[in-house]
Amino acid sequence: MSNPLVQLGALGQSPWLDYITRDLMTSGELQRMIEQDGLRGMTTNPTIFEKAVGEGETYDADIRELAEQGLPPARIFEAIAVADVQRACDLFRPVYDGTHGQDGYVSLEVAPEFAYDAEATIREARRLWTSVGRPNAMIKIPGTAEALLAVEKCAALGINVNVTLLFSVDRYEKVIAAYFAGLQARLVRNMPLDRLASVASFFVSRVDGKVDPLLDQLGTGEAKALRGTIAIANAQAAYERFEHAFRGSDWRVLARKGARPQRPLWASTSTKDPQYPDTHYVEPLVAQNTVNTLPPETLKAYRDHGSPEVRVPERIPDARGKLEKLKALGIDLASITDALEKEGVSKFAASYAAVISVVDAKAAHLSRV
Repeated sequence: MSNPLVQLGALGQSPWLDYITRDLMTSGELQRMIEQDGLRGMTTNPTIFEKAVGEGETYDADIRELAEQGLPPARIFEAIAVADVQRACDLFRPVYDGTHGQDGYVSLEVAPEFAYDAEATIREARRLWTSVGRPNAMIKIPGTAEALLAVEKCAALGINVNVTLLFSVDRYEKVIAAYFAGLQARLVRNMPLDRLASVASFFVSRVDGKVDPLLDQLGTGEAKALRGTIAIANAQAAYERFEHAFRGSDWRVLARKGARPQRPLWASTSTKDPQYPDTHYVEPLVAQNTVNTLPPETLKAYRDHGSPEVRVPERIPDARGKLEKLKALGIDLASITDALEKEGVSKFAASYAAVISVVDAKAAHLSRV
């Protein structure tokens, strides 16, 4: 229990890794992390694949073979991503079985072009879910207003969903409502609830990336005191909504039928501002029934000098106070989170386009050699 990452798990927070490459799995490193660091899951994104495909030779044989079959770059990327997610799911399967489906999940995202189209998102989520074919896969769906229906329908279909790009507490409440509606639809049809899982990925550090410069512009002592605190307060406020929703009478009806709570997942927890400690967005957000997906450098830092302790519930009143002070200073957090959502979808689209371009270039190069 001396490993802080293992201690997180004992406190009720599941450490996941925000990273995937085939080398990580074939080298045995991922297996080591599962066994020694208590790693309980994994999230993926196109930027990780872009670097792995572009800088190494690990995927060359697959790309060459798939290109010779006539697959376009987008389908080649999907094929290698699905294969990696399947392999990771298999490595995490003992965690999934050992926790009775609480953990052991690996996420794969729906392409960003469908972020504002619910029906297309549902179609793509079903297709990817079938392609991966693992009970411990999660399909990642952006939490836009347009995609809320997709969250509900995918839950109703029994697809594990990771609702991503959440910045606003208000939007998060709507995501919870969509998950409830999906579960209730299954209940009405007498379909099982006990193995359906979902997380709601609430992004943290990017909020301070927008708020801190505005506080710096104000330059007052009160403004400076809020620097580096609003992203954490926003996430703590989200946790308060989580606890309220999943302790109510509506939830108790579903829980008696075996339903699992949709856990908050803290995303974007790496430290961007060098003025803050490297575990700045991890330590204050330790809470039961949560997930923290850590990029490799943050996971390594926390393994080295993390200090796990459940902190969120007792700090919720202070979080409310900080958010009220921000409002009193004239900074509109709602407009900031709206902008972050749009920016998040755009960044996701750019990353996706970049990895497709790298796959295309690699396929063209391999066809000539």
